[in-house]
Amino acid sequence: MVALNHGQKAATDPNFVAAMKKGAGFGALHFGVEVNKGEAGNNYLNWMGGFFETFYSVNPWWTPSFKTFPDHPVARGVKPFSVKDEWYYHMRFVADEKGVTPILSDLPPINTAGKGPSDRGGNEFVHADVTAGKQQHMAWVYERPDGGRGFGFTGLHAHNNLGNDSFRTVLLNGVAWIAKLEIPKDGVPSKPVDAKGLEQVIDDARAALAAGK
Repeated sequence: MVALNHGQKAATDPNFVAAMKKGAGFGALHFGVEVNKGEAGNNYLNWMGGFFETFYSVNPWWTPSFKTFPDHPVARGVKPFSVKDEWYYHMRFVADEKGVTPILSDLPPINTAGKGPSDRGGNEFVHADVTAGKQQHMAWVYERPDGGRGFGFTGLHAHNNLGNDSFRTVLLNGVAWIAKLEIPKDGVPSKPVDAKGLEQVIDDARAALAAGK
Protein backbone atom coordinates (compact mmCIF):
# COMPACT_ATOMS: atom_id res chain seq x y z
CA MET A 1 0.00 0.00 0.00
CA VAL A 2 1.42 3.35 -0.97
CA ALA A 3 0.25 6.74 0.28
CA LEU A 4 1.02 9.84 -1.80
CA ASN A 5 -0.75 12.61 0.16
CA HIS A 6 -0.39 13.47 3.84
CA GLY A 7 -0.49 10.09 5.56
CA GLN A 8 -2.77 10.94 8.48
CA LYS A 9 -5.89 9.36 7.00
CA ALA A 10 -4.12 6.13 6.08
CA ALA A 11 -2.28 5.93 9.40
CA THR A 12 -5.50 6.01 11.40
CA ASP A 13 -7.81 4.11 9.04
CA PRO A 14 -9.11 0.96 10.79
CA ASN A 15 -8.82 -0.99 7.53
CA PHE A 16 -5.12 -0.16 7.28
CA VAL A 17 -4.63 -1.00 10.94
CA ALA A 18 -6.31 -4.37 10.45
CA ALA A 19 -4.24 -5.11 7.33
CA MET A 20 -0.99 -4.29 9.10
CA LYS A 21 -1.90 -6.66 11.94
CA LYS A 22 -2.15 -9.38 9.30
CA GLY A 23 1.36 -8.60 8.06
CA ALA A 24 0.54 -6.51 4.98
CA GLY A 25 3.32 -4.41 3.46
CA PHE A 26 3.17 -0.63 3.73
CA GLY A 27 4.90 2.08 1.73
CA ALA A 28 4.67 5.86 1.61
CA LEU A 29 6.03 8.32 -0.93
CA HIS A 30 6.88 12.00 -0.57
CA PHE A 31 4.08 13.87 1.31
CA GLY A 32 2.75 10.46 2.30
CA VAL A 33 5.64 9.97 4.74
CA GLU A 34 4.33 12.84 6.89
CA VAL A 35 1.87 12.18 9.70
CA ASN A 36 1.09 13.81 13.03
CA LYS A 37 2.79 12.69 16.21
CA GLY A 38 0.79 10.41 18.48
CA GLU A 39 -1.32 7.55 17.19
CA ALA A 40 -0.51 8.14 13.52
CA GLY A 41 3.20 8.60 14.11
CA ASN A 42 3.38 5.50 16.27
CA ASN A 43 1.58 3.49 13.60
CA TYR A 44 4.02 4.68 10.95
CA LEU A 45 6.94 3.74 13.16
CA ASN A 46 5.43 0.28 13.57
CA TRP A 47 4.57 -0.16 9.89
CA MET A 48 7.37 1.65 8.07
CA GLY A 49 10.08 2.28 10.66
CA GLY A 50 10.03 6.06 10.24
CA PHE A 51 8.07 9.15 9.30
CA PHE A 52 8.32 12.89 8.70
CA GLU A 53 7.80 14.60 12.03
CA THR A 54 7.12 18.34 12.01
CA PHE A 55 9.54 20.50 14.02
CA TYR A 56 12.09 17.68 13.58
CA SER A 57 12.21 16.74 9.88
CA VAL A 58 12.80 19.13 6.97
CA ASN A 59 11.59 19.34 3.36
CA PRO A 60 14.01 21.38 1.23
CA TRP A 61 14.54 21.36 -2.53
CA TRP A 62 18.11 20.20 -3.15
CA THR A 63 20.26 17.83 -5.20
CA PRO A 64 21.72 14.93 -3.23
CA SER A 65 24.30 12.61 -4.74
CA PHE A 66 23.56 8.95 -4.15
CA LYS A 67 26.82 7.08 -4.68
CA THR A 68 26.73 3.90 -2.61
CA PHE A 69 23.95 1.45 -1.86
CA PRO A 70 23.44 -1.43 0.57
CA ASP A 71 23.41 -5.10 -0.33
CA HIS A 72 19.62 -5.26 -0.33
CA PRO A 73 17.05 -6.36 -2.92
CA VAL A 74 15.60 -2.82 -3.15
CA ALA A 75 19.02 -1.54 -4.27
CA ARG A 76 19.38 -4.06 -7.10
CA GLY A 77 20.02 -2.43 -10.45
CA VAL A 78 20.43 1.02 -8.87
CA LYS A 79 23.43 3.01 -10.09
CA PRO A 80 24.82 6.28 -8.71
CA PHE A 81 22.53 9.18 -9.56
CA SER A 82 21.73 12.73 -8.61
CA VAL A 83 18.46 14.59 -9.23
CA LYS A 84 16.97 17.76 -7.83
CA ASP A 85 13.76 17.19 -5.91
CA GLU A 86 12.03 18.11 -2.69
CA TRP A 87 13.96 15.48 -0.76
CA TYR A 88 12.73 15.36 2.83
CA TYR A 89 15.25 14.26 5.41
CA HIS A 90 15.96 13.91 9.15
CA MET A 91 13.12 11.44 9.54
CA ARG A 92 11.95 10.22 12.92
CA PHE A 93 13.02 6.57 12.97
CA VAL A 94 12.44 3.71 15.39
CA ALA A 95 14.89 3.50 18.29
CA ASP A 96 18.45 2.79 17.10
CA GLU A 97 16.99 2.40 13.59
CA LYS A 98 16.50 -1.28 14.44
CA GLY A 99 15.15 -3.12 11.41
CA VAL A 100 15.75 -0.10 9.14
CA THR A 101 18.04 -0.38 6.10
CA PRO A 102 18.79 2.98 4.43
CA ILE A 103 18.63 2.78 0.62
CA LEU A 104 19.32 6.39 -0.45
CA SER A 105 21.54 8.48 1.82
CA ASP A 106 23.69 11.57 1.59
CA LEU A 107 24.98 14.40 3.78
CA PRO A 108 22.98 17.53 2.92
CA PRO A 109 24.63 20.95 2.84
CA ILE A 110 23.77 22.91 5.97
CA ASN A 111 21.91 25.56 3.96
CA THR A 112 19.18 22.99 3.22
CA ALA A 113 18.36 22.60 6.92
CA GLY A 114 16.55 25.94 7.11
CA LYS A 115 17.50 29.15 8.92
CA GLY A 116 14.71 30.03 11.34
CA PRO A 117 12.81 27.38 13.31
CA SER A 118 9.56 26.31 11.67
CA ASP A 119 7.39 23.23 11.39
CA ARG A 120 9.40 22.02 8.38
CA GLY A 121 12.89 23.41 8.79
CA GLY A 122 15.48 25.19 10.87
CA ASN A 123 15.08 23.16 14.06
CA GLU A 124 18.01 22.63 16.40
CA PHE A 125 17.97 18.86 15.95
CA VAL A 126 18.55 18.83 12.22
CA HIS A 127 21.21 21.54 12.48
CA ALA A 128 23.10 19.53 15.08
CA ASP A 129 23.03 16.30 13.08
CA VAL A 130 23.99 17.85 9.74
CA THR A 131 26.77 19.88 11.35
CA ALA A 132 28.06 16.66 12.96
CA GLY A 133 28.23 15.04 9.52
CA LYS A 134 25.45 12.52 10.13
CA GLN A 135 24.23 10.95 6.90
CA GLN A 136 20.55 11.53 6.17
CA HIS A 137 18.26 8.90 4.67
CA MET A 138 15.88 9.80 1.84
CA ALA A 139 14.67 6.25 1.19
CA TRP A 140 14.67 3.23 3.45
CA VAL A 141 13.14 -0.17 4.04
CA TYR A 142 11.94 -1.68 7.29
CA GLU A 143 11.58 -5.28 8.39
CA ARG A 144 8.90 -5.38 11.03
CA PRO A 145 9.06 -7.75 14.02
CA ASP A 146 5.78 -9.30 12.83
CA GLY A 147 7.31 -10.19 9.45
CA GLY A 148 5.67 -7.35 7.52
CA ARG A 149 7.67 -4.91 5.44
CA GLY A 150 7.77 -1.13 5.06
CA PHE A 151 9.22 1.24 2.48
CA GLY A 152 9.67 5.01 2.72
CA PHE A 153 10.72 7.32 -0.12
CA THR A 154 10.83 11.07 0.44
CA GLY A 155 11.34 12.34 -3.11
CA LEU A 156 8.91 12.44 -6.08
CA HIS A 157 7.57 15.97 -5.92
CA ALA A 158 9.11 16.44 -9.38
CA HIS A 159 7.22 14.07 -11.67
CA ASN A 160 9.89 14.21 -14.39
CA ASN A 161 12.40 12.53 -12.05
CA LEU A 162 10.70 9.27 -12.97
CA GLY A 163 12.69 9.58 -16.18
CA ASN A 164 15.84 8.76 -14.24
CA ASP A 165 16.32 5.00 -14.46
CA SER A 166 17.80 4.52 -10.98
CA PHE A 167 15.23 6.79 -9.31
CA ARG A 168 12.48 4.76 -10.96
CA THR A 169 14.12 1.43 -10.13
CA VAL A 170 14.27 2.22 -6.41
CA LEU A 171 10.52 2.92 -6.44
CA LEU A 172 9.64 -0.23 -8.38
CA ASN A 173 11.92 -2.39 -6.25
CA GLY A 174 10.47 -0.90 -3.05
CA VAL A 175 6.88 -1.61 -4.01
CA ALA A 176 7.77 -5.14 -5.11
CA TRP A 177 9.73 -5.80 -1.91
CA ILE A 178 6.94 -4.83 0.49
CA ALA A 179 4.66 -7.15 -1.49
CA LYS A 180 7.29 -9.89 -0.93
CA LEU A 181 7.86 -10.40 -4.63
CA GLU A 182 11.19 -11.66 -5.92
CA ILE A 183 13.32 -8.83 -7.27
CA PRO A 184 15.57 -9.68 -10.25
CA LYS A 185 19.33 -9.22 -9.86
CA ASP A 186 19.18 -6.08 -12.01
CA GLY A 187 16.06 -4.73 -10.33
CA VAL A 188 12.44 -4.63 -11.48
CA PRO A 189 12.62 -3.91 -15.23
CA SER A 190 10.93 -0.92 -16.80
CA LYS A 191 11.07 0.90 -20.10
CA PRO A 192 12.90 4.25 -20.27
CA VAL A 193 10.58 7.24 -20.25
CA ASP A 194 11.18 10.80 -21.40
CA ALA A 195 9.50 14.09 -20.48
CA LYS A 196 6.99 13.75 -23.31
CA GLY A 197 5.97 10.28 -22.21
CA LEU A 198 5.57 11.39 -18.59
CA GLU A 199 3.41 14.33 -19.64
CA GLN A 200 1.27 11.94 -21.66
CA VAL A 201 0.64 9.86 -18.52
CA ILE A 202 -0.66 12.98 -16.75
CA ASP A 203 -2.80 13.96 -19.73
CA ASP A 204 -4.28 10.45 -19.93
CA ALA A 205 -5.05 10.49 -16.19
CA ARG A 206 -6.78 13.88 -16.45
CA ALA A 207 -8.82 12.67 -19.39
CA ALA A 208 -9.85 9.56 -17.47
CA LEU A 209 -10.92 11.64 -14.47
CA ALA A 210 -12.90 14.00 -16.69
CA ALA A 211 -14.63 10.97 -18.19
CA GLY A 212 -15.54 9.73 -14.72
CA LYS A 213 -13.29 6.68 -14.89
